[in-house]
Amino acid sequence: MAGLARRTVPGACEVSVTLIHEHRARTAASTGAAADHIDEWQYERDSGPCLEACRRRTTLLVDDVGAERRWPGWETAAGAVGVGSALSGGLPIRDSVDGALNIYATSIHNFDDDAVRLAETFAGYAAVALANAHLYDTTVALADHMETTMASRAVIEQAKGIIMGQRHCSADEAFTILSRASQESNRRVRDVAADLVDRTLRG
Repeated sequence: MAGLARRTVPGACEVSVTLIHEHRARTAASTGAAADHIDEWQYERDSGPCLEACRRRTTLLVDDVGAERRWPGWETAAGAVGVGSALSGGLPIRDSVDGALNIYATSIHNFDDDAVRLAETFAGYAAVALANAHLYDTTVALADHMETTMASRAVIEQAKGIIMGQRHCSADEAFTILSRASQESNRRVRDVAADLVDRTLRG
């Protein structure tokens, strides 16, 4: 999407996609080092048009980078890599994730009304793609977490069964023994349980 925007929006020299998740900003994609440099400057200082476009979910146009004063220092950082004008379009992705499509040009007053509308069209497509990607990542992470949790519970239940058989105690008492061993060894209950199961299987 970033590469296509650079090829399609007139005058675009670099394009990047900014994502903010859990208050942390990062560049999810970019077409070159200049965009990375400008974006990183903003992330380090928590200031700049791409972050404001993300948070406000709006489009911000900078016609003349050298004359821009809304984000002190940003104009110098952008100008240092040859950027003369910039356009950031907010991406409404999900409640917990904000984003922006950032388009940079070498000339001033590069983006006319048609270019802005075109960039906003790209931003709409990018928002859908990123929302789907975020949903996929979230689903995979949840599945991995559930798998790990189920495996932990299984090994703990096995260890409890071993203790109950050895000591003729109840399930609650077996778990108390496991918990006490965990505290004394400063290890997780799951790790203590896994060791007990391994030792029992080895005989």
